[in-house]
Amino acid sequence: MIKQFLSLEWKAFFRSASFGKSLGIKIFMGFLSLYFIAVFLIMGIGLYPGLKKVFPDKDPLLLVNSFLFYWVIGDLVIRFFFQKLPVMSVKPLLTLPVKRSKVVNYVLGKSAFSFFNFLPLFAIIPFGITLIFKDYPLVNVLIWMAALILVVLIINFLNFIIESFSAETELSFLPIIVIAGALYALNHFNIVPLNELLGNGFNAIYKTPFLIIIPLLILLLCYAFNFKLLRQKLFLDSGLKTKVKEVNVSNLDWTKNFGDIAPFLQLDLKLIWRNKRTKSSIWMVVIGLLYGLFIYTNPQFKNLTPFYIFVGIFSTGIFLINFGQFIPAWDSSYYKLLMSQNLKYEQYLKSKFTLMAISVLILFVLGIPYVFFGWKVLVAHFAAAIYNIGVNTHVILLGGSFNRKKINLSQKAAFNYQGTGAVQWLIGIPLLLLPMGIFAVFYFLIGFEIACLVLIILGVVGIVFHQKLMKIITQKYIDSKYKMIDAFDQNN
Repeated sequence: MIKQFLSLEWKAFFRSASFGKSLGIKIFMGFLSLYFIAVFLIMGIGLYPGLKKVFPDKDPLLLVNSFLFYWVIGDLVIRFFFQKLPVMSVKPLLTLPVKRSKVVNYVLGKSAFSFFNFLPLFAIIPFGITLIFKDYPLVNVLIWMAALILVVLIINFLNFIIESFSAETELSFLPIIVIAGALYALNHFNIVPLNELLGNGFNAIYKTPFLIIIPLLILLLCYAFNFKLLRQKLFLDSGLKTKVKEVNVSNLDWTKNFGDIAPFLQLDLKLIWRNKRTKSSIWMVVIGLLYGLFIYTNPQFKNLTPFYIFVGIFSTGIFLINFGQFIPAWDSSYYKLLMSQNLKYEQYLKSKFTLMAISVLILFVLGIPYVFFGWKVLVAHFAAAIYNIGVNTHVILLGGSFNRKKINLSQKAAFNYQGTGAVQWLIGIPLLLLPMGIFAVFYFLIGFEIACLVLIILGVVGIVFHQKLMKIITQKYIDSKYKMIDAFDQNN
């Protein structure tokens, strides 16, 4: 049965319409994986001599055990944001004589082979081998290494449990922040010395190998709980709504002032307000708006003036980036129906542009209090806002013409990578890094004022040639229309 599951996933991967883009991003992620593997391998090899050099009077093994708590917290947070439960198309299987328990066991077993579980091994194994060569007891070291591997798997399944419950909330990232923050606070303020407890626990496992049964039992409990959660959701009608809520219809008559794009604006605003993924993204806008507080209050960024532009682009363009990068995937569920209507594609795209441009202006106005950190900050934000309206709006609309990934609007927004392809990764270069690079060149060659003026001029040029740029972008969407329809259908 496992062989059949693997065969189905292999065929789904190569027969997908987005195979080329998925392959490209997987190659990029492969190089990134090799980088992290090298980092962990170097850390594992140099950990023992490094600790021995810094702390010559202490046992490196005991030192490592004393810091395991921080590793567990950090690993759990990173996994929540970046690791997702492996998925497979299970609905067709539910109509066949395939036991649900086999499907669930396959999915959970597949998660054990995640890159996040293999990465720590490149640090654990070299460090363990070093301990053996330093005349530490062989059996004790092997049991200690096995205990660490069990903890890695415990974190793996614990992450899925937290994610399962947090997916039901609007602020889906809040539970992990609360859990990690609470554990860190309990340890930091010595209310519960979790760091010492975990360190002493691993010391005890090292000295008494039989105690490895404890993390093994915890792992089995986490697996069983995950099994129960997934099995309860493995039904054909599990995605049906079970609650009926009263819908409050907002008055959107003011959109009629925008003429022929008013119907599209109304649809976009209703889409944002009524769906879980788009509605949750509003909180990401708040985070983006407050991003400057983390930078401007940090002394190490005080003299990094070119970084002001990065903050300006990000804080005034957070909605542009968050919403615009998934155009037209937001409408992927009914894209075929939309394209069958008698409508002008230019009006459809113009409404998206208008919504993004208005968001930039609103976020700039809301960010005016940043002048408290100096007039240069406000000027940089103004230049970034003009650049966002004139350049980045067109760049992100053009990037959308290459979008082939469908989006499920009912899923959470925070750190959800559904709909993310190579375009979403690569488009960050012209959106964020290019204006920062242009500003840095003119800033170091001439000065701050000229650097800001150059970005403003680029933005104004984009605004002046808006109509011509939109015609080019519209034609690109028209040329790609049937490819998008086919790709969105294949993602059903």
